[in-house]
Amino acid sequence: MKCPFCRQDNDRVIDSRSASDGEMIRRRRECLTCGRRYTTYEVIEQTRLRVIKKDGTRVPYDRQKILAGMLKACEKRPVSMERLEAIVGEIERDIYQNFEKEVPVAYIGEAVMARLKELDKVAYVRFASVYREFQDLRDFQTEVQRISENAAGGRTAPKGPP
Repeated sequence: MKCPFCRQDNDRVIDSRSASDGEMIRRRRECLTCGRRYTTYEVIEQTRLRVIKKDGTRVPYDRQKILAGMLKACEKRPVSMERLEAIVGEIERDIYQNFEKEVPVAYIGEAVMARLKELDKVAYVRFASVYREFQDLRDFQTEVQRISENAAGGRTAPKGPP
């Protein structure tokens, strides 16, 4: 494993532990060249899924795209990287349990939104605004009102178009 700081392939594992309910191993490493520490994650390589995008094109599944979208939505929010990694792991397990070769991007987007809604309402609205392609302020107001009503009385608001 090359050090992300000095790019040398000379490290040692300081600590290993299970992460994401045993689906991943988190390894804390120390570079023996520059002395800096970093974390790596080891996961089982699954059969390569393809994602069916909105326009019908198919692209290879990439967990980093899910994580990048969630990181952007959670920017400057009190959400740890470990929690986001765990959520991506949950979504990934769900995908591999329900799909063999191809998964619709809508399934992934809805799974991310459901988890962000529980995790952080601001991050949820940020993600939803991109995923659902909000066009104007009215779209934001409608979504904020929907989650406010759910939080206020436990009522289930009617679900809008995906």
